[in-house]
Amino acid sequence: MGNRPGTNQFGLVFTRPDGGPLDGTVVTHQFHRLLDRAGLLQRRFHDLRHSCATLLLAQGVSPRVVMEILGHSQIALTMNTYTHVLPELKRDAAERMDRVVRGELER
Repeated sequence: MGNRPGTNQFGLVFTRPDGGPLDGTVVTHQFHRLLDRAGLLQRRFHDLRHSCATLLLAQGVSPRVVMEILGHSQIALTMNTYTHVLPELKRDAAERMDRVVRGELER
């Protein structure tokens, strides 16, 4: 396996100073300390993945791109998991279409 920029010989992006893999328990504890320090509610570290996908979809990023970022093998998994974002996207699409029909094209 070849090295990509920003990875080590094992293909890891985030590592310990010696290049070894991070310990999940340590990462979780550090994440929870950061949440406490920021005055935020506790969340699972994995919830960051869901937040990322939701924010990307809400910003109009193509579901196919979100699928690739998340590493899903099928678009159906991405769409079924994040359908809660779709009503907002549909509303935005309807508002854009309304502007086009009214001749208020965005420039």
